[in-house]
Amino acid sequence: MRREQTRDSLGACRRYNARPVGLLRNSPAGQYRCAFRSTTTYMTETVTTVGNVDILGPFEPGFERVLTEEAVAFTRQLVSRFRPTVRACLATRSAKQALFDRGVTPEFLPDTQHIREASWRVRGIPRDLRDRRVEITGPVNRKMVINALNAPVQCYMADFEDSQAPTWSGLMHGQLNLMDAVAGTIEYTDPSSDKAYRLNESRATLIVRPRGWHMVERHLRIDGAPATAAIVDFALFFFHNAKALLSQGSGPYFYLPKIESHLEARLWNDIFNAAQDELGINRGTIKATVLIETLPAAFEMDEILYELRDHVVGLNCGRWDYIFSMIKTLKLQPGRVMADRFVVDMAQHCMDSYSKLLCQTCHQRGAMAMGGMSAFIPVKNDEAANEKVFARVRADKQREVANGHDGTWVAHPGLAPVARAVFDEHMPTPNQIDKPQDWRIFTDDLLRQPEGPITEVGLRNNISVAVQYIEAWISGNGCVPLYNLMEDAATAEISRTQVWQWIHHPEGQLEDGREVTVELFEQLLSEEMENIRAEVGEARFESGRFTAARDLMHRLCIADELADFLTLPAYELLP
Repeated sequence: MRREQTRDSLGACRRYNARPVGLLRNSPAGQYRCAFRSTTTYMTETVTTVGNVDILGPFEPGFERVLTEEAVAFTRQLVSRFRPTVRACLATRSAKQALFDRGVTPEFLPDTQHIREASWRVRGIPRDLRDRRVEITGPVNRKMVINALNAPVQCYMADFEDSQAPTWSGLMHGQLNLMDAVAGTIEYTDPSSDKAYRLNESRATLIVRPRGWHMVERHLRIDGAPATAAIVDFALFFFHNAKALLSQGSGPYFYLPKIESHLEARLWNDIFNAAQDELGINRGTIKATVLIETLPAAFEMDEILYELRDHVVGLNCGRWDYIFSMIKTLKLQPGRVMADRFVVDMAQHCMDSYSKLLCQTCHQRGAMAMGGMSAFIPVKNDEAANEKVFARVRADKQREVANGHDGTWVAHPGLAPVARAVFDEHMPTPNQIDKPQDWRIFTDDLLRQPEGPITEVGLRNNISVAVQYIEAWISGNGCVPLYNLMEDAATAEISRTQVWQWIHHPEGQLEDGREVTVELFEQLLSEEMENIRAEVGEARFESGRFTAARDLMHRLCIADELADFLTLPAYELLP
């Protein structure tokens, strides 16, 4: 990278064909930095320095509202203070995975038995989080934010994680969209239809999900290193919106993803306290729901609630990431080859046990137990197929409410009435926290291997879905409808890790007896690429990034080591 710096203000930037990033507030007039990235032709990249923070992304209109000096300083403070702990937690993850790779399995921690056996409860649940029977999730683009807040649901989880490709533009516009939503001023006009979208008087409660600990934000360099993405997402939203939400009778509410231990929950609790102290907000004001979506975390639910007891209001069954984690954690252990993705549902003993244990643990501690995502979406122009979707969603939600869940997720507004009807029928009260449960769930229940075959159809589907999702993600779209399902990073991870496991595990064999070899994978990958070409059309295929997606899928699946997350190498391919 070649950088040039000038104090010749606006004219110099124009002279070098670089767009100015604007004057920093309270900075000397004419203070600009311009940087360039060299390819076959000169491309431009703007760089602004605020304190010790380099902002490498361009300032599109409105971004100055997000990246104020005060907000950047607040973010820097949190990132700098907690970066060592984040790194330590990630190192601990790696060390534990090394043990799992040697045949160790997760277990309930003997050192924290006293927490599991003690009598304690979480601090309390705000009024607007006591009834969460249906929540909708989705990315933070402007139209989605309006539609989700207007949907017939209790809560909207604004997702900076699995359903949002982390482009710089998308992330910053997402923060702007949420700022405008909190202020009640958000509007959107669809350029293709000229349809206008505005907020209703009555709207869902807003909950924000930042990215996981493993991700960095390369467009913000703090103390010379990329910033921790989770802290960036949290800090910018909290700084700009916490006091406004409190003035409205709500508050800063968050979903916390990808946690693997109570130590990672403790880290979030420390960040919450530091952020509240800095803005002069009472400790305990932030409220969080933790996604239990990793196998190790399922054995530490009590401990996670305990570490966050002043801030936590519940746990959630993040089922798709949980399946992904089951594969990743136990990937090469004997007898651990995962069956086709579509037979690993909540009816499997291990999944049902995970759901029941979460409900029991939460209610014992006065917290809410949220159900997971049904990935189905309505089928247009096919009433019979649509009714089959509705029937499967109903069955899924009936199982959840019977297990004790206080609410559930949907990915599409059209499924909200279906889920709502189930919970209204079986849960007449706002939640089921006071309903006693006496499930007897043990280690063997959580580790019971799902039953089912490995088929060529399943292998082909995994390849096709993963390639198409990767193509969408590296093009800037993190949420994709494919074959009547809403695919996001979590579901794509299942597809990708299954293919890797079936290739590398000694028991990776199709039900017809064929071994899943690299050669078979490459043959089917080639065939599925042609099927994708036929499905999307020649023009869409050639204009898209399907070749790059194929190459990444191939590299990840034949590699000797399973990549921790698909999104890490894919992040390098984002525009």
